[in-house]
Amino acid sequence: MAAPNATNPLAGGVGAPLNPANPYVKSKTQSSVSTFSASFIQGLLAYAAPLSPRTSYYQNWYVNRRLRPEDYAGLVHKIKANGAQYPIHADILKSDVLTRVFAAFGSYLLPLANNVGAPTHPGYPSGATISAATPVTLLKAFFDENYVIPNPVQVDPNDPTKLIPYTGPALTLGGELNKLVNNIGYGRNFNGFHVRSDISASHSLGEALAISILSDQNPTYNEYFKGYTFTKFDGTQITI
Repeated sequence: MAAPNATNPLAGGVGAPLNPANPYVKSKTQSSVSTFSASFIQGLLAYAAPLSPRTSYYQNWYVNRRLRPEDYAGLVHKIKANGAQYPIHADILKSDVLTRVFAAFGSYLLPLANNVGAPTHPGYPSGATISAATPVTLLKAFFDENYVIPNPVQVDPNDPTKLIPYTGPALTLGGELNKLVNNIGYGRNFNGFHVRSDISASHSLGEALAISILSDQNPTYNEYFKGYTFTKFDGTQITI
């Protein structure tokens, strides 16, 4: 991974080394332009990209077909405003939040952070989260997840246009990649597109897809390779 840019923290990379299991990491005589190389890593990341939404859509349409929060609120609105009959739990219909939403917006529809509405396909699981969890899992396998990111910065709480040095526990590559997946997934929740279980299921599905891709590569290696060891989202370790 590219080295940090001393003059611009938003440019360059973090200098993360490859996974110690990579057979060329400690070699003094050989490097690779095929397996275990940068082009190999980039190729698998690109290969995974179209597989992620296919994994999601199969679950969306053929298995679960779960309503999104916006659609669920639409049923609530029809019951409260029009007297329609749907199997909505009484606790929802008696919730104080409905009174507050109606007072603020004049309807019982779900307020959203934007004006375009949620996607029209079912919400379980989250395609965006699977599309993040898959490459993040691959990156945790390809690079040393225990690498401590040097000289991290954070937003200045007194001036959000500026960055200041980060102070706190060490930030590892694996930990920051996990944060990235969570931020993408739960950001979709904040926007009203998903519920929590949509996101947690997507972590597992995206990870399983990445592990499957790595497993499929094993028979193609000519190099002596013990396997990538990395930490899954649930905290357990796996070697592929």
